[in-house]
Amino acid sequence: MLIFAGTNAASGVCKAVVFATGMTTEFGKIADLTQNMVEVPSPLQIEMGRITRLVSAMAISMGVIFFVLAVLLAHVNVTESFIFAMGMIVAFIPEGLLPTVTLSLAMGVKRMAKRNALIKRLSAVETLGCTTVICTDKTGTLTQNEMTVSDCWMVNQQMKVTGVGYAPEGEMLSGDVPISLAENSDMRTLLVAASFCNNSRLLPPSPEINHWNILGDPTEAALVVAARKGKIDLDQELKFSPRLRELPFESQRKRMTTIHKVAGDRSGLEKLAYIKGAPKEVLDLCSHYLNDGEEVAMDGEIRKKIMAANDDYARKGLRVLAVAMRRLTKDMGLPERLSDYTPELIENNMTFLGLTVMADPPRVEVAAAVKKCHQAGIKIIMITGDYGLTAESIARRIGIIHGAQPRIVTGVELDEINDADLKKALSEEIIFARVAPEQKLRVVSALQEMGNVVAVTGDGVNDSPALKKADIGIAMGISGTDVAKEAADMILTDDNFASIVNAVEEGRGVYNNIRKFATYILNSNVPEAVPFIVFLFAKGQIPLPLTVMQILAVDLGTDMIPAIALGVELPEEGVMQRPPRSRKEHLLNRPLLIRAFLFYGIMEGAIAMSAFFFLYWQNGWPGVPMADSGEIYRMATTMTLGAIVVTQIGIVFNCRTERASVFKVGLFSNHMILIGIVCELTVFSILVYTPFLHAIFNTAPIGLIEWAYLFMWVPIVILIDELRKAFLRYWDRRRLQKKTEVMKGES
Repeated sequence: MLIFAGTNAASGVCKAVVFATGMTTEFGKIADLTQNMVEVPSPLQIEMGRITRLVSAMAISMGVIFFVLAVLLAHVNVTESFIFAMGMIVAFIPEGLLPTVTLSLAMGVKRMAKRNALIKRLSAVETLGCTTVICTDKTGTLTQNEMTVSDCWMVNQQMKVTGVGYAPEGEMLSGDVPISLAENSDMRTLLVAASFCNNSRLLPPSPEINHWNILGDPTEAALVVAARKGKIDLDQELKFSPRLRELPFESQRKRMTTIHKVAGDRSGLEKLAYIKGAPKEVLDLCSHYLNDGEEVAMDGEIRKKIMAANDDYARKGLRVLAVAMRRLTKDMGLPERLSDYTPELIENNMTFLGLTVMADPPRVEVAAAVKKCHQAGIKIIMITGDYGLTAESIARRIGIIHGAQPRIVTGVELDEINDADLKKALSEEIIFARVAPEQKLRVVSALQEMGNVVAVTGDGVNDSPALKKADIGIAMGISGTDVAKEAADMILTDDNFASIVNAVEEGRGVYNNIRKFATYILNSNVPEAVPFIVFLFAKGQIPLPLTVMQILAVDLGTDMIPAIALGVELPEEGVMQRPPRSRKEHLLNRPLLIRAFLFYGIMEGAIAMSAFFFLYWQNGWPGVPMADSGEIYRMATTMTLGAIVVTQIGIVFNCRTERASVFKVGLFSNHMILIGIVCELTVFSILVYTPFLHAIFNTAPIGLIEWAYLFMWVPIVILIDELRKAFLRYWDRRRLQKKTEVMKGES
């Protein structure tokens, strides 16, 4: 018997010889595999590095260009040109980008926690948004993990078991007739064997927990519950036949064995071995089957009958375990010491007792979550230790697969298949069944080599390399081991697949929020640059409409809080009806730059210049030349600054959605934006009405007419963008309609 490092001694005393320590233990090998995984930067981290380089180059280039133009065209002295160029460089740097990214990620983490997903690494939030494949367990994640024995099958009979859950309330039915196990020795032997070869415990209701509960594996607990329903007193049975030795379950063997003393045998020379495990693996070890209390030699027809019954149950999505036994007598030449018993010595020439059939229904909310994934262009691959037909049935019921003949790859096949064939299989509908946890690592690596962003679920120590290798490792909070949780990026507090989908939705929302911020903050660069361009090309005939200090006031003062407020927007409706973002697609992509600079920017720049000319028009222009100093000039630059501030109010509402109407999400639903608007208007008012700041920022007080002119543009800016969004929604509907018509025509 081997004891693995990290094993806890629950009770009793034993002596053991240590033959491996540290990294040479099985535990250490898994840890070494996990530690050797190179942590790759997330897509957001890579993109932020690119944006930093891009924006820096753009800002410095604009500063140099404006410096040269100021000296050559406007004949501004070198010192003033240099100061203005530095101001333009600062203006083109999105100072709020890093705090907004952090805030967006933090708010996403907070919302995910409320939806049962705990994030350990902030950047993982955004990575979820570009997930293309989710590799998921079945039991407990897609299903409820509340096993209930529904049938017991033997070669010569079949029995239904009523009742659900862990409460031992139900009865045994032969057809529709209740039966007593006292009159059915074969069925009694089957249930006793299944309960003996078992390490779970059934806990009755208590003051702390007011319902029947289990300690141990749910599958094993279901067998104990079935025995209790058959009125078998397991405690009394174990007194007569105590356990002497256990050959524990191993994922390679797919079975476990316990050895018991034979009741009434005082010599202690005869023993009984009970085995429980995967039907095919157990059946391969059997040479006889139990029939009316007699051990009958097994032939090929009986084997086919047993496997046919197993496959029939598996197609219905039921979990099947086979149970067998073997009498160990003194004439078999077995070692005297129980510690010398090995699976190779004990697990052969067994007598097949029967099949125990269990139902583990899918979680109610999983089918809707799977549908949501498919709409979002996310592929789901089930990787389970269960039988292939059982996995296929569950996958079909919840909508993971739809094809008539999906590919089912077992762990044995996975070891034999080469990488090229594996990648080809992964591009189709596929299920991995009878797979050991460590084999997940190869599947994850192949998917990543195909260019996918992979999320993987796991709960065991052996899952940790795959969790570490995945772009998003997802550990189970309830059933997961500490090692799995340590290796993962996200922990599900409810072990529920639907929570993964919710997290993906939040991740997409976070990325969109960062884009909304970028759109908002970049568009203000255009109205800051337009006044200087007008000044340059007018060769000084038109006074400079905006000063460097006013530019800095916009970027470092009025714009900051509304921009950051965009980071707390909820995911937009329809975000899960779009395909995953390509890793090659940049944060600052062409549509964003066009919208920021050519649509919002030019519109805002035109409004800012109109406000500048409006003030001069009120004071006699064009009949009177434009003053380039004094009160009138300061009021004019104040109007330019004010126009940028108030149009940014309209723009911040526009940036809240990409296509949906802002009126649909609610103008006042984001309270932080309202706070930001109040703050920027307060800052602007301080600059306008505080006398000692006038000389610093070149501002002057303005009247009600000027304020009315400025605020007139807010609804106009919003309505213009609403027309743009309405056109885009109409265009999307037309495109979807044409696509549907083409698909109907092809079918």
